[in-house]
Amino acid sequence: MQRPSPLRLSGPEAGDGNVSRPNAQRSRQQDLSPAVYPESLDASSPHNEKGTVPVATAPGDALPPSEAPYVDPDDFDEGGASAWTAVFGAWCTLFCTFGLGNSVGVFQAYYVSDALKEYPSSTISWVTGVFLWTLNFMPVIFGRVYDRFGPKWIVVGGTLTYVFGMMMVSLSTEFWHFFLAMSIVAPIGSSAAASASMSATLSWFRKKRATAFGIMMSGSSVGGVVLPIMISRMIDRVGFPWTIRAVAFLFLALMGVSCCTVRSRLPPEPRPLVLREYVQGLREPAMAFTVFGMFLFFWGMFLPFNFIILQAKAQGMSPGLVIYLLPIMHAVSIVGRILPGILADKFGRYNVMICIVTLAAVFTLSIWIPSKTNTAIIVFTILFGFSSGSFTSLAPTLVAQISDIRQIGIRTGTAFAVQSFGALTGSPIASAIVESQGGRYLGLQLFCGLAMLASAVVFFFARHVQVGLRLNKV
Repeated sequence: MQRPSPLRLSGPEAGDGNVSRPNAQRSRQQDLSPAVYPESLDASSPHNEKGTVPVATAPGDALPPSEAPYVDPDDFDEGGASAWTAVFGAWCTLFCTFGLGNSVGVFQAYYVSDALKEYPSSTISWVTGVFLWTLNFMPVIFGRVYDRFGPKWIVVGGTLTYVFGMMMVSLSTEFWHFFLAMSIVAPIGSSAAASASMSATLSWFRKKRATAFGIMMSGSSVGGVVLPIMISRMIDRVGFPWTIRAVAFLFLALMGVSCCTVRSRLPPEPRPLVLREYVQGLREPAMAFTVFGMFLFFWGMFLPFNFIILQAKAQGMSPGLVIYLLPIMHAVSIVGRILPGILADKFGRYNVMICIVTLAAVFTLSIWIPSKTNTAIIVFTILFGFSSGSFTSLAPTLVAQISDIRQIGIRTGTAFAVQSFGALTGSPIASAIVESQGGRYLGLQLFCGLAMLASAVVFFFARHVQVGLRLNKV
């Protein structure tokens, strides 16, 4: 679509007596009402992003003389010191927030073996399950708070809440202490800071937005590599309470950088909260199948992250080696976030997603289940880390592909909210299965693999409702 030229005022004051105010008003209505005048708005145009003012494009279109001329919000100098310092600040935030979310297996192992060992594993799993659910669900709410107030105080408030929650975890001795501090308080602050940092940072980029997003998201993977090793080694040396305090002080320092560097290029833009907007997209078959597929994959995806340490210990892996399983998984996921995205742009996002999800299920059923040696467990860790990283990277692009550009934010929020319930319920279900089998992990592994295999089938149906069985790039 050719970029519209800057708008020139017309009308009697501009020397053109043929253009009337009613015509100009109709032109503005035409741009604002695609359902009535569908030819006036191209949803694929980059000029229809958030904050764009409708442009008069038809011959004779004009705004009333009293209104200011159109200014394209995409006309800005991309990059610069403010932009890249915001990227660095967001990287620090994601290292601390989603980086810890990638390390929940360390907490699960500690709670089961020490702090909460008198409780059933299925009960303990609610601590980590609700933590992951809160971390993934709350951005739906904080997105609207960001629109109204901007990022500054959300990042500051989120940082203080997150650090306070972690400090309370270090003081916890009872189940309800851990649940309140780690599952509620800490992830609310974590989610607030992370969602505001990401939204603000991406406002500085247009052409390089994917590059900035990739750099920013690498913080969560690096956190998933560093934090499990740090926490595991420090627990053995200084104990759990001081380990968590050290982690909290590290988070305060890094997220303090975020508080000073994360700024939005755009001013706050308050919007009303309309709940119907979040669910109306689910009436479309492609969207409904896509979101359901994401839920099913989340049902199984976090089980290796949560239980690979416990399963490896049960198989006899040494404590000195087992602490590196999660870091290996997250280190490989960095490659998984990049390579499939390149392939998806070439061969189709749904096509690549179906392949990736199927491979994750196959790796689980054919390698994790029969693994009895350290080598087999490490091989599974590498392969699953790659496929899970690929899913994390591709899932938002599927929603964007089947959505009007003006609805991507709302629809992505809906998808993340639904899939978060998979993270919430998957671990408790898996723990109950392990308990029912006397501590054996076969049932958990089957549940994990079959959930992801079902996800692949649902993604296939999401593709089918769009193009059928044709070998198209989808």
